[in-house]
Amino acid sequence: MSGETTIPETAVAKRDALGQLCFYHHIAMMVYILSGWSVPWRPALFFYLVFVPAVIGQWMLNKNTCVLNNIESVLRTGKWRNPRNREEGAWLHTLVVEATGVPITKTQLDWIMYSVMACLWGLGLLHLRGWRF
Repeated sequence: MSGETTIPETAVAKRDALGQLCFYHHIAMMVYILSGWSVPWRPALFFYLVFVPAVIGQWMLNKNTCVLNNIESVLRTGKWRNPRNREEGAWLHTLVVEATGVPITKTQLDWIMYSVMACLWGLGLLHLRGWRF
């Protein structure tokens, strides 16, 4: 496959098909994390309450890298880690900085991200326990 990174170093270059697939999969997971607490079905709420900590756990066990980025690296390079992929371990950070231009650090974004995820997980738990929003 051509290219080593999901987002090439030059802003004018575009993602290839694998990069697009991985990018939109990340977006779908982010949308689910942001909205999954509101689903009205108990089994889906149970799944959400397991899924969110599982995502956080895999980041922590995988050096703040999403397994999806690692799978992309394996497909592109044959190796689990690709130091040339600037999104590996920084997908959301890259997205936020490029979309907003705000020079936020990875640590600051981690604090925000984990706090938001904890609040959303709490909303899911409250919803499961019968609270209506």
